[in-house]
Amino acid sequence: MLELDDVLAAEPRVRETSRHTPIEYTHTFSDMTGAEVHLKMENFQRTGSFKIRGATNRIATLSEEEKAAGVVTASAGNHAQGVALAATRSGVDAKIVMPEYAPISKIKATQSYGAAVVLHGADYDEAAEKAHELEAEEGRTYVHAFDDEKVMAGQGTIGLEVLEDLPEVETVVVPIGGGGLISGIATAIKAKSPETRVIGVQAEGASSVAQSLTKGHRVELDRVDTIADGIAVRGPGTLTYEVITERVDEVVTVSDPEIAMALTYVLERGKTLVEGAGAAPLAALLFDKFDYEEDEVVVPAMCGGNIDLNMLTTVIMRGLVATGRYVKIRTVLRDRPGSLEDLLHVISEKKANIYAIQHDRTSRQIGMADTEVEVDLETRGRDHIDELLEAIRDAGYEVEVLV
Repeated sequence: MLELDDVLAAEPRVRETSRHTPIEYTHTFSDMTGAEVHLKMENFQRTGSFKIRGATNRIATLSEEEKAAGVVTASAGNHAQGVALAATRSGVDAKIVMPEYAPISKIKATQSYGAAVVLHGADYDEAAEKAHELEAEEGRTYVHAFDDEKVMAGQGTIGLEVLEDLPEVETVVVPIGGGGLISGIATAIKAKSPETRVIGVQAEGASSVAQSLTKGHRVELDRVDTIADGIAVRGPGTLTYEVITERVDEVVTVSDPEIAMALTYVLERGKTLVEGAGAAPLAALLFDKFDYEEDEVVVPAMCGGNIDLNMLTTVIMRGLVATGRYVKIRTVLRDRPGSLEDLLHVISEKKANIYAIQHDRTSRQIGMADTEVEVDLETRGRDHIDELLEAIRDAGYEVEVLV
């Protein structure tokens, strides 16, 4: 099993390529939760993710023959970029298999770091099958995204940095996909500070580790479904599952709307951008997914900041809806002059801002003399939405909330 000595050995190798990322105290999230919250800003890492650490350690330990033959891996994006950069810096040829639906930003970034990209499959696991085919056909070394002790040891250097910068830390919260990150961090933390808790977080739509721990054996899901593509993995690795069962205190899950809200809060209040996987630990804290004491020193690991702009738009909108900052309503008006103006007057009186209006006379669900109207509105919170809906209904309209 992975041990502290492996992580310590990885540290000087990792330091050559990666950054020692900051830990930042946040008044906002401390006030919101009652804990003393410090964010480990791994989204500031080179390539925008922690994955450069494990990739660097793995490639640095290849034999000369393995380096000459090149490497291959599969990744949804972050591991791809880490392997691409680490391989290029070491003069090693890299071929990366990514899912066909990987964010275009991550595909282009991987190519920019010098790797050849092959698109295959619907998710990480199907991409991995193709990568193993290339491994056999071309004699390359497969660099696993998580189930490799050298990779796990490289990720564990984050735990060393947390203890160095914040020795009083009481709880570290870490996202889990395949388990490489939390295995490395938990190994470092538990060896050097046994009383510090390590809490794992998964998306509800990719909760293989949480289910595995409940059932007492490794579980592989048939499919995954989450906006947090960085942790959208069907199952933990054999090596990572062993470490998690022994060294991780608890594994919890968060929903996509909760991830979206946490990401929105970080962007708006924290003035920084993280991806869905990076927001998951904060979501677990904000939505009380685990118990903690007042003023407990908690470090959510913001593991990456590589989010596709189209996904960012979707996530922000979901966050706005969840916090009552955006609502879309539908109602039916008489199709005559002034009807729309009367409705908009009610909305204006309640100080809601209009984003968009859709006016449809052709719907088969309404009368011939009626028109259907959908209105997108900017609001100030749940209470404001309730006041607005009450005013519209009091004015005689039947109104349906669509979003």
